[in-house]
Amino acid sequence: MAYLATAVTFGCALGLVNLVIVLGVVRRLRELHELLAGGVPALPRFEPNMLAAGATVGDFSASTGDGAPVARADLTGSTLVGFLTLGCPACLESLPWFVARAEGTAGGRDGVLAVLAGVGAEHSEMYGRLAAVARVVVEPELGPVAKAFGLTSYPSFALLYDDTVVASDFALERIPETVPG
Repeated sequence: MAYLATAVTFGCALGLVNLVIVLGVVRRLRELHELLAGGVPALPRFEPNMLAAGATVGDFSASTGDGAPVARADLTGSTLVGFLTLGCPACLESLPWFVARAEGTAGGRDGVLAVLAGVGAEHSEMYGRLAAVARVVVEPELGPVAKAFGLTSYPSFALLYDDTVVASDFALERIPETVPG
């Protein structure tokens, strides 16, 4: 008889534990249902990293690493533009893609403008790779050229036609190869 009482007590205890777990699961499911019934909140919108398509580049005047002047008036025809900075992992990752894209750009170096930000950038390996395929301006982070393009983050890329932005993004693959005709 003692075994029967122990078995019944154990069965009741096990049933109560099971009931508590089931009630907890039901409560959590109701909370999730109410959350989903209210709709999924909108994903955060990211601010543009530079001037958007259709915007005109602001006035600027700078010099390339080899001393050639560059200004807004020098942006004629189709121009691929890249903003990179030293010590930026995403910039380093984008560098080979930008160099490859620049090598195939119509107009050669004159059709590509690279803006490299950072102290001592003109002595970096990044500068050497960019100078082979682009006119390279070295300036402090968010310097005058970056301000003329409304830059807020690195890396950033754009395709221009004259001084007007055709496309801009932080991902080079989202920039068209040529100006849409």
